[in-house]
Amino acid sequence: MGTPEYTVTEAISLFRRIGLEGAEIVVQDGFLSGLPTNATEAQLEEIKKCAEENNIEIVCLTPYFSRYNDPDDAARDADIAGLKRVIGYARYLNAGFIRIYAGNYPQDAADPDGEKRRRLISALRLLGDEAQNAGIRLVIENHFNTMAVSAAQTASLLSEINHPAVGALYDQVNLAFTYNEDYPEAIALQKQYIYYTHVKDLVFKSEKKFFASSDVSHPDDSERNVLSKIVGEGIMPWKEILSCLRGAGYKGWLSLEYERRWHPEDIPDASVGMKKSAEYVRSCFPLIETIGTSGK
Repeated sequence: MGTPEYTVTEAISLFRRIGLEGAEIVVQDGFLSGLPTNATEAQLEEIKKCAEENNIEIVCLTPYFSRYNDPDDAARDADIAGLKRVIGYARYLNAGFIRIYAGNYPQDAADPDGEKRRRLISALRLLGDEAQNAGIRLVIENHFNTMAVSAAQTASLLSEINHPAVGALYDQVNLAFTYNEDYPEAIALQKQYIYYTHVKDLVFKSEKKFFASSDVSHPDDSERNVLSKIVGEGIMPWKEILSCLRGAGYKGWLSLEYERRWHPEDIPDASVGMKKSAEYVRSCFPLIETIGTSGK
């Protein structure tokens, strides 16, 4: 996401130069800095070899499937099959995590009989079994237009899924701009489930509190009430957030979700902005070197 002008191998080489330890790779058709949804073994091998040569760990794959809760069986089955393919890619690349959406669920949607939630839970238990057999963990992101938009919803969903290979991807910025929990409550609610963490920064355009998005992956510019920032140059109290995470026992990866793909006008090239972001994260507290920093 942070390197839309680069191929995946170019991004991996850049990450080595700017001092990152890992990479989170998008899986989506038509994106230069990502894997296609029907990747060939040759494409996977090229990326794997490049990562090994640059001493970069491929940490997480990030597909954009979301219809695990769809009432249309064909649409649901297609996304389940797509994620099963990505589990195979992750196994080949030795990636430990796959980011997933908790279904497709617009903010004004309704689920009066709970059928969409049941279909989501059933799908994620099935996919959890597939992931566990491959030695991989699926991480549900705190994300708008899904059934995990808040920390409370995410924790409730994971409690019901109750699968060791399915956990939470903690994203405090997503919680902030959807006006959900602040970090002490968000971490407390999810601490037993947090397997992975996104780090980014923002400022609000105005004090008016609203949020809407017509798409599950990102808001249209006309819908945004925020601007993306280099980590440390926005309003997020990352020193306090990271200290709270460590206090809750988190020792996992910190992935710089640098949103240049969606908002190139907000932030500079990754060679500048991701480098500064990583330097800031490492400065937040003395023990940060025990946590890996990856780029997305």
